[in-house]
Amino acid sequence: MSGHPGYGHHTVFEDADHIAFLDRWPTLAGKVLVAPKRHVEHVVRDLDPEAYVRLMLVVREVALAVEECVGAERTYLYSLGSMQGNAHLHWHIAGLPPGVPYGRQQFHALMAENGVLAVRPEEFADMAARIRERIAARGGLQGL
Repeated sequence: MSGHPGYGHHTVFEDADHIAFLDRWPTLAGKVLVAPKRHVEHVVRDLDPEAYVRLMLVVREVALAVEECVGAERTYLYSLGSMQGNAHLHWHIAGLPPGVPYGRQQFHALMAENGVLAVRPEEFADMAARIRERIAARGGLQGL
């Protein structure tokens, strides 16, 4: 991966070790992926305790910024993938907006099979800028 998802993306955070960018096929507004730049495949075995904690601090700070931008009533954090596909470790951050009926929450809200949002390029750029602004305003990732 080397910090590049293989398609044009809108970065919301980047440091020497991590990258966070908007999901190209979001099921919820402001959905973000966070990944280490170094190739890592297993969320527990492949990271020493310090690298794991740093990654999770990045996930937390980006998730807090996403929550502020989308007004999430709940935030879903999950890591998927397998040796057969999406092997590079990455975390998904998806903010559930208020008012979604229970039957359309949780896995239903996250599955692309249930539809992805049609997002125009300028909407991606605007959302990425707003998330970056919230991350900067929070200041929690400085000196990580």
